[in-house]
Amino acid sequence: MNFEDFCEQVIKIKNLPLPGSTSHYKMEPEERKKWRETNPLKGLRPKRAGVMALFYPSIQNTTQLLLILRKTYQGVHSNQIGFPGGKVEKSDKDLLHTALRETSEEVGVPENSVTVLKQLTEVYIPPSNFLVQPFVGLYETPRPFIIQEEEVEALVEVRLDDFLNEQNEIAQRLTTSYANNILVPAFKLNGYTVWGATAMMLNEIKDLLSKVL
Repeated sequence: MNFEDFCEQVIKIKNLPLPGSTSHYKMEPEERKKWRETNPLKGLRPKRAGVMALFYPSIQNTTQLLLILRKTYQGVHSNQIGFPGGKVEKSDKDLLHTALRETSEEVGVPENSVTVLKQLTEVYIPPSNFLVQPFVGLYETPRPFIIQEEEVEALVEVRLDDFLNEQNEIAQRLTTSYANNILVPAFKLNGYTVWGATAMMLNEIKDLLSKVL
């Protein structure tokens, strides 16, 4: 889909109710489901983070979605696919500011160049005790991305058509930070297996887009 047509249609998601947990649970690993059913979120005092699902035009004017491959480091999200974004800092006025600031820092997108369409349903990540607030935004006149090399290993620029293609929804056995050799639902995008919280957020976006595109 070309980007102009996408922008004309996607704005309609502003008026749609959020699918929320219904979308998330379709991409939830079984071990996480077991954890959720026995561990109420109340009282955990999670850290907060904001991330941005950014849609933008390619050079050929097709619609793309930006994901990033994180650096390898000593932590539970090492070398995983995610959205640009990160944890709240004291100077942030709200979670949207966090998402925009972190997106600017990690991939060089100016904060004032993003048209924010919708705040999505937050997702809790048990291994790191983070409660993540995602947003959907349009980057209509993109400049070349600038990677923050300390945080980002590579850009993962996903074609909208590939993201929406049901054949790219898979189940794969993985060893995670909390279990060995478990079968997890995932997206296969640009050769990467995208699972866990990122897949859950992506599925809510996909369910919203299916109602307007």
